Amino acid sequence: MKNAMMMIDGESVAGTATRDAVNPYTDEAWATVPEATPAEVGRAVEAAQRAFHDGWRRTPGVRRAALMHALADALEAEAEPMARMESTDNGKIIRETRNQMAFAARNLRFFAGYADKIYGRTIPLDNPGLFDYTRRRPFGVAALITAWNSPIGLLANKLPPALAAGNTVVVKPSEHASVTTCELARLAAEAGFPPGVINVVTGGPQTGDALVTHPGVAKISFTGGSATGAHIAESASRRMVPVTLELGGKSPNIVFADADIDRAVVGAVSGIFAAAGQTCVAGSRLLVQRPVYDEVVAAIAARAAAIRLGDPLDPETEMGPAANRPQYDRILGLIDAARGEGAELVCGGGRATGDRLDTGLFIAPTIFGDVTPDMRIANEEVFGPVLSVIPFEDEKDAVRIANDVDYGLAAAVWSRDIERVHRVVDQLEVGTVWVNTYRSTAAQAPFGGVKRSGYGRERGADALDEYTYTQNVMIDYSGSARDPFTIRT
Repeated sequence: MKNAMMMIDGESVAGTATRDAVNPYTDEAWATVPEATPAEVGRAVEAAQRAFHDGWRRTPGVRRAALMHALADALEAEAEPMARMESTDNGKIIRETRNQMAFAARNLRFFAGYADKIYGRTIPLDNPGLFDYTRRRPFGVAALITAWNSPIGLLANKLPPALAAGNTVVVKPSEHASVTTCELARLAAEAGFPPGVINVVTGGPQTGDALVTHPGVAKISFTGGSATGAHIAESASRRMVPVTLELGGKSPNIVFADADIDRAVVGAVSGIFAAAGQTCVAGSRLLVQRPVYDEVVAAIAARAAAIRLGDPLDPETEMGPAANRPQYDRILGLIDAARGEGAELVCGGGRATGDRLDTGLFIAPTIFGDVTPDMRIANEEVFGPVLSVIPFEDEKDAVRIANDVDYGLAAAVWSRDIERVHRVVDQLEVGTVWVNTYRSTAAQAPFGGVKRSGYGRERGADALDEYTYTQNVMIDYSGSARDPFTIRT
């Protein structure tokens, strides 16, 4: 049994209480995770405040960059055991968790490159004798809260820009998947980060509430469900604390009749069944133009039936279990609701059974056809391997259906007609649009949503704006008294 440890002020902390981490493949406890008390959360925030004021904010960018590169080196060296721990913790297949460790190191290196390049501007003014310039300043202590589906992948969107900008952090991973975040904090300490710069507290809602309401927190970045995000934003607004929210999605994957159907089918299958559908950008609504509707549905159903389910640590496995029992029960409940609303069950529709699947939280890849936009399954985020296929007539119909949900995180357009692509992209109310691909990502490309999918951006240079504020400096070098209400030209 592994004992995960929090990191507070450079020290590993066992905590006064613990909870079991359960492997969703075996349904057995494999680790213990501390349950932080409000007092322990307070210690972590205070340590981050001291580290910020006593040195980190004045640490040269080149030094911050060196430490970030050192952490990237350590993460790359430990990528295999880290990937295995994450797959054990949340059931994501080992091929994907390996990729996420590599991507996390890439993000660290990308933002390390910005650490000594966070520039201000000089601004010419109307009045001669005044010199004006801006500086980009860190907020202070940033609370970084991540979800259970991709703990290190999500943290890699937040931690690097926060550190590069000069903030210190207190990280709170999901109580359902905390182990790898604790391990990353250990690697950071070994890489030479000063005590208090990177702190990790673990636990459930009580821990999260203590963190986001602490008066020492100056910035919050949250990835998770929309309801929790709204609660955090409301709480933070009372203290005027800026918040970045990366929330849920109900992403439309739009296939036009002129698309390369083979490529579109592969994109649709990977878009919903990769990570067992437990990703905010899952292409859970497949919009298919009527002339190719039957062909596309048949092809996707055939591929879905062939997906290999099993041990997430087996490199041959293509889809793992649901990450935890509450999510497993919720997915099955939404499948039952779709049946009750009259959606046509094409394949799947319940627990997956068979060799090596008896103990795990496995759900069969599920497809519902002839879904109408008013059905619950077409509007509510399932966060599981459940695809809703919706037919459409033309461009106008596709755009109407695509935008007619509360979410606006991502979308895809499959078409060979570049003029059509640009017309449709221009009308989609989402933060990310893929064209003839799905779930592609890059450290340089900004990511985030609109509507109930949240606000603010992660990754890319835009992410630095989330962790800095602009300070304006105006200097009078005229040497004489000045009437501030007179504009001189």
